[in-house]
Amino acid sequence: MSEVLRMEGISKSFGPVQALSDVSLTLHTGEVLALMGENGAGKSTLMNILCGALTNYQGRIYINDEQVHINSPHHARNLGIAKIHQELQLVPELSVSENMFMGRERRNRLGFVDKKGMEKEAQEYLDLLELGIDSSRPVKTLRVGEQQMVEIAKAISLNTRILIMDEPTSAISRAETEQLFNIIRKLSGDGVAIIYITHRLEEVFQISDRIIVIRDGFYVDTLGTKATGRNEIISLMVGREISNVYPKETVPIGEEVLRVEKLSLRPPRGSAHRPLEKISFSLHKGEVLGIGGLLGSGRSELFECIFGVHPGHCSADIYVDGKKTDIRSPREAIAAGISFATEDRKGKGLVLLRSLGENMSLPMLKQLSRFMFMQKQEEMVLWQEQMDSMRIKAPSYNTQCATLSGGNQQKVILGRWMITKPKVLLLDEPTRGIDVGSKAEIYALISTLASQGIGIIVISSDLPEILGITDRIITLCEGRQTGHFLKGEATQETLLHAATSIKEGAE
Repeated sequence: MSEVLRMEGISKSFGPVQALSDVSLTLHTGEVLALMGENGAGKSTLMNILCGALTNYQGRIYINDEQVHINSPHHARNLGIAKIHQELQLVPELSVSENMFMGRERRNRLGFVDKKGMEKEAQEYLDLLELGIDSSRPVKTLRVGEQQMVEIAKAISLNTRILIMDEPTSAISRAETEQLFNIIRKLSGDGVAIIYITHRLEEVFQISDRIIVIRDGFYVDTLGTKATGRNEIISLMVGREISNVYPKETVPIGEEVLRVEKLSLRPPRGSAHRPLEKISFSLHKGEVLGIGGLLGSGRSELFECIFGVHPGHCSADIYVDGKKTDIRSPREAIAAGISFATEDRKGKGLVLLRSLGENMSLPMLKQLSRFMFMQKQEEMVLWQEQMDSMRIKAPSYNTQCATLSGGNQQKVILGRWMITKPKVLLLDEPTRGIDVGSKAEIYALISTLASQGIGIIVISSDLPEILGITDRIITLCEGRQTGHFLKGEATQETLLHAATSIKEGAE
C-alpha cells in the first residue's frame, strides 16, 4: 500500500495549554487506522488540523508525498479529506438532500438550485447504506441514529480519499454498525484511507489494520491490530492498568421502589417516536436494571414516558414506593423522586455555555431561591459537595461546561440529579462518547449510588457494558417487551436474539 498521508511533528497550543506535542502518524491507501486515546488526549485537535478547522500549528503535513498547509475545511475537501463529526453537523429544518449538498448545491441550466437532482443523487448514497430514508424528508423528523447515518452518507458523497470518522457508531444500533462496517470495508477496498476514532475497543479489533495511541497530547505507540490486545491498548491509553473494567459492588437488593404496569405510548401522527405496547417491570432499592434493545426499539421513549415527557399520549400505572403516582410532567417526576439523564448530553442534558455549578442547580431553582433571588451560599455548598463526591475534574464549579471532557460532563449531570435526592435514577446511554478510563469511573459511580439504596435503570447499546453493570435486564423490540434475564442468565447472543425478536412480546 502506498502512503497517502504523513503528519510529522505536529504541535498545537491554546494559550498556556499544550494540546499536542510533536505527534506524527502515517496513513496508507485503503488502510483503516484507529486513533485511540482518552478524552482530552488530543485526538480531535489532531484531526481538526488535518481537516482544516485549525490552521495555526507547528509541523508538516504531506498528501501523496507533497507538503501542504491546509488552510480551511474547503481546502481539505479539495485535497480529498472529509470528516464525520461526533456531534451532528446537520440543519434540522432542511431536508436530508439539502444537508448532504450544503455549500455545493447542484444547479440547473438556468442557474437555479436543482432540488430534484440533489434528492435523486442523495437517494443513491442513502440506498447504498440501505438506510430506508427518503432524501426529501426533513432532518428534524429523523432519530439521532438516523441522522448519524445521514452524516456518513454525506461524507461518502464527497468522493474522499482520506475519511476521518469520529465516533461514527456512538448513536447507531448494532445492525446499523454492521452496515457501516461493510461500507468501510468496501471503501477501503476501493482505496479510501480511513482514520477511525472510537472508544469502543471491540470495534477497533473488528475493523482496523493498525492502531495509533496518543496520551496527554503526546504520541505513545503504533501497533498492528492483530499483534496487540485489549489490555495493552487500555494501558497505553490511560498510562496505568485497569484490572476491573466493570467494577460492581455486591449490594443487598431492598424493597420495591418503582413498578410500571402496562405502559403504552401512542405518539401523534407524524411523530418520530416509537409506539410502546403494554410494558411492565419493577425496580428495587439498590438494584441496577438494564434495558436492552436496538436503536428505535422504544428504549428512550420508555424513559420519557416514566419521566412525564409525553402527557396525553402515554398511559400506565406507575407506583413509587408502593404508592400509585400520576406523572404528567418532568416536574412531577422529580417531585416523585425520579431523575432522568438523557442520552443527548450536550443537546438536552447541559447548558454548555453555563458553569457546571449552574447546570447542577437547574432542577432545584425553586428550592434554592428566596424571593426570586438564588441563595448563592447554599448553592456553592451543594456544588462543592457534588464536585467532591463525583470526582469532577475541573478548576472550580464556575468552570464552563463546554470546556469539560465528556466523562466530566456526564458526572456533572449525575451530580445535578444527586442534589434532588432521587429514589429512581434513569440513565440513557451514560457512557456514550467517553473514553475507557472515564467509563470505569462512571461504572464505579453507578455501583456506589446503588449501594446508597437508589434504584437505577440503565439503557445501553454496548452489550458487554449492560451485562457487566446490571443485576437484571429486560429487552425491547419494536416497542414491545421481549425478554427478561437475571444476572448470570444473559449472554450477548441471548440479548441480541431477544432484542431482534418480536414474537415473545406479541399478543
